[in-house]
Amino acid sequence: MPRTIRASVVQTCSARFSIPDTLVKLEQLTRLARDRDGSQLCVFPEAFIGGYPKFSTFGTSIGTRADVGRDEFARYHAGAIEVPSPALTRIEEVSRETGVFLVVGIIEREFGTLYCTVVFVDPVNGYVGKHRKLMPTAMERIVWGQGDGSTLPVLEKKFASREDEVSTRISATICCLNVVRTYYYSLGTELYCAPTVDARPEWQSTMQHIALEGGCFVLSACQYAEAKDFPDEHFTLTDAGNGTLPEPNKVIINGGSVIISPLGKVLAGPLRDAEGVLTAELDLDDVARKKFDLDVVGHYARNDVFKLTVNAPQA
Repeated sequence: MPRTIRASVVQTCSARFSIPDTLVKLEQLTRLARDRDGSQLCVFPEAFIGGYPKFSTFGTSIGTRADVGRDEFARYHAGAIEVPSPALTRIEEVSRETGVFLVVGIIEREFGTLYCTVVFVDPVNGYVGKHRKLMPTAMERIVWGQGDGSTLPVLEKKFASREDEVSTRISATICCLNVVRTYYYSLGTELYCAPTVDARPEWQSTMQHIALEGGCFVLSACQYAEAKDFPDEHFTLTDAGNGTLPEPNKVIINGGSVIISPLGKVLAGPLRDAEGVLTAELDLDDVARKKFDLDVVGHYARNDVFKLTVNAPQA
């Protein structure tokens, strides 16, 4: 009996860092994936809600923080969302109304600190978990805090298949934090969601390797953003644009979203140079087909030589 589901990666970006407008995009693109492609799961990019402040320095250099940077951080802080919050409630409503399980990149605000976070939202149960980026990359560390072992879930989810329900396990890791992948493998992840803003061609090799190594489907949703998708002050009041507005259609983040099977086959994408939705039918039995070659936390592991230690509640 076929054990298949349909899953999408959504290549898009925040709407000028506006929470209400970005939530409208979330609903429109989720409905597109469901109505056009029959999608049951949608993955949205890193920092989709809240925005990715590409090129910003927030007025910092070693030992100094300029007032213009403090002002920019205050605006960015105000545009983040809390968990829970009315914005999260709206994501839950979209999931429930469409019947689509959502994996959404957000900028999360908790008191004075921001986190780059992914939330998991179930059509029936609503918000069911989150993952905070463990280590922001390079300059991101001046505006985002670090996650910890309490937000490394691998969630079990049942989806309707052609003739019956199928159960699968879903995880998420953000951008370069794929160093946590062995832990996710050890918890049996089958749908490895990878929201990102990394539009480099080399990213594709990383995603394909993880699919092959982990014997899992990799769903990587990257942002596609043009200058017009950012608020004007991102360029005029900060050093991101040297005080001037670029051409509206100048590409800032170029995409590269992709879906890859456990056997390393590219099922959809990579999509570049445009916003869009990629969808593929995932045959969950491909996980077992690949594990026949190697199971890096099972018959292909050498626990007598290597030991994985994780400071997480699930461990």
